[in-house]
Amino acid sequence: MITNKPNFCNQLNRREFLKDIGGGFAALGLTGILAQDGFFASKAMAGVSVSDFVNPLAPKPAPLPAKAKSVIFLFMYGGPSHMDTFDYKPDLYPLDGKTIQVKTFGRGGHRNESRVVGPKWKFKPYGQCGKYVSDLFPHVGECVDDIAFLHSMTADSPIHGSAMLMMNSGNLLSGHPSIGSWVNYGLGSVNENLPGFMVMLDKKGGPISGAKNWSSGYMPASYQGTVLRSKGNPILDLQNAKGITGTQQRTLLDHLRMMNEDHLSTRYDNTNLAARVASYELAYKMQSSAPEAVDIDKEPAHIKELYGVDGSRTDDFGRKCLLARRMVERGVRFIQVYSGGNHNDANWDAHGDLVKNHELHAGNTDKPIAGLLKDLKQQGLLDETLVVWGGEFGRQPTAEYKEGTGRDHNSYGFTMWMAGGGIKGGVSVGSTDELGSRAVEDKFHVRRLHATILNQLGLDPNNLSYFHGGLDKSLVGVEGADPITQVIA
Repeated sequence: MITNKPNFCNQLNRREFLKDIGGGFAALGLTGILAQDGFFASKAMAGVSVSDFVNPLAPKPAPLPAKAKSVIFLFMYGGPSHMDTFDYKPDLYPLDGKTIQVKTFGRGGHRNESRVVGPKWKFKPYGQCGKYVSDLFPHVGECVDDIAFLHSMTADSPIHGSAMLMMNSGNLLSGHPSIGSWVNYGLGSVNENLPGFMVMLDKKGGPISGAKNWSSGYMPASYQGTVLRSKGNPILDLQNAKGITGTQQRTLLDHLRMMNEDHLSTRYDNTNLAARVASYELAYKMQSSAPEAVDIDKEPAHIKELYGVDGSRTDDFGRKCLLARRMVERGVRFIQVYSGGNHNDANWDAHGDLVKNHELHAGNTDKPIAGLLKDLKQQGLLDETLVVWGGEFGRQPTAEYKEGTGRDHNSYGFTMWMAGGGIKGGVSVGSTDELGSRAVEDKFHVRRLHATILNQLGLDPNNLSYFHGGLDKSLVGVEGADPITQVIA
């Protein structure tokens, strides 16, 4: 059981602090950094040897047999419509425009009667499994034999902010560690020069609730996500100030470190300051490693074409998917890639014109997503990389307004899918009713998805805990959650 146990009243003594110190995102190579720079010679560290220190992001053996080493979470922010993408509902087509009795709950509140919006795209079977996929995703359709579809997902909120936090942290309220943070806490990082948890946002901006979605919450800041850009400076504020040479930067960091260490010597419980010391050092290392990691110029032309790089519609998301593969190759544990930014039609939130909205976002992502799956597979990385696709909820089968094709939010039943990392391919589990309004068979709460992700990484979702506020807290909550065994190979 991985846990963090403090002493009386949650106060760490000096030795425990050194073992549990988290730092900022840059604590990846913290043991070596601090030892090299004489950090353990400071007064606060008296009587504690370097061997006593445990780097919070040092690689840890998985307590259970692991199928996956890394996770790529393709987050379709806004809530894609499941009955227009991967959840084929033939009974909906003839009901288009008719007002029927159906219970829904979304942004507009509870309703018992609404006008049906039939699916706006045709479906056809793909692969040996014969999975029906919408014309919105012809490229992903080619990959269905490697995908497990979860058609009965449920969540606790139909409101973007809380639903985003639920999908990312297992809680409706902010202040809890995101799933990427839990993965880094449980397994550490195998790359001392890059963060173990990286996030790539849509060019139109970040999602609602912002950095709360990749926060480390009550855990040390070393476990939080770091935003990576696909063009320009990969990480903001990473480069030296204008006119500052590498030698000058090193000298400045050394002096700053000495001052911070002196300050910390009488404030050994200040994890934020300790984080800052470590962050400066990793940032220095990342000045050379990060630009190389995001440099796709040396990628073969056929690989760029596979992802849709340089395509008018697919370049942005294609670059991010290609970078996700490059991060996996470099040992990054958890990569989250967002499709959709800001709000309303800048993301998948199709309240008005469903056709315009979904054709835009599906057209931007279909080829890159399929390219990622195909590339991972041909390079032998899919077996050890878990790919997850989905949004914070789905959409309703009925119209939100008196006119138009827009659909309201639906947390009662929606679709997500997983591929690679020990997941069965060519299977569909769970189901919604004939309208797609709610899950009716094998309901899978978001926490079951989280449990499955942790399980594939070799972590016990019900024993991975962190002591905070007098309680052993976990990603799956006090009630616990079991992996979705139907999709595990």
